[in-house]
Amino acid sequence: MFSHVMLGANDLEASRKFYDATLATLGYKPGIKDERGRYFYFSDNGIFILTTPINGEPASAGNGSTIGFAAATPEQANAWHEAGVANGGTAIEDPPGVREGGGMKLYLAYLRDPSGNKICALHRVAA
Repeated sequence: MFSHVMLGANDLEASRKFYDATLATLGYKPGIKDERGRYFYFSDNGIFILTTPINGEPASAGNGSTIGFAAATPEQANAWHEAGVANGGTAIEDPPGVREGGGMKLYLAYLRDPSGNKICALHRVAA
C-alpha cells in the first residue's frame, strides 16, 4: 500500500544508530546515507527514510501516530525492543506481549525513537 515512510529526526546519527540496530533484528541492512545526509533503509516492499525537516524546524513526533514494523516471531519483536532500548530508544506502553482485540491476537512491542516518534514491532499470532 505504501511506497515509503519518512520520519524527521533531530539527531540523524543517533537515529541512524537506533534504526540500524532495531531494523537489523528484523533482517534489514544498515541505512544508506545520500548526498543530503538522509538515511534510506530498503526492503522488497518499500523504503524507510530518516531526514532532518527540510523547513529547518525541529522534528516532532506526530500525536496519535505510530509506525509499525512487521516481526516474523515474538522473539524477533523482543530482540527489536531490546535493541531499541540499548540504542537510545525508550520503552513505552505495556511491556512486549500479546494483546487481543477485534478478534485478533497481536504480539506488540512499543518504543519511542531518539526523536520521540512512536514505533512498534508487530507479530500476528496464529489462531
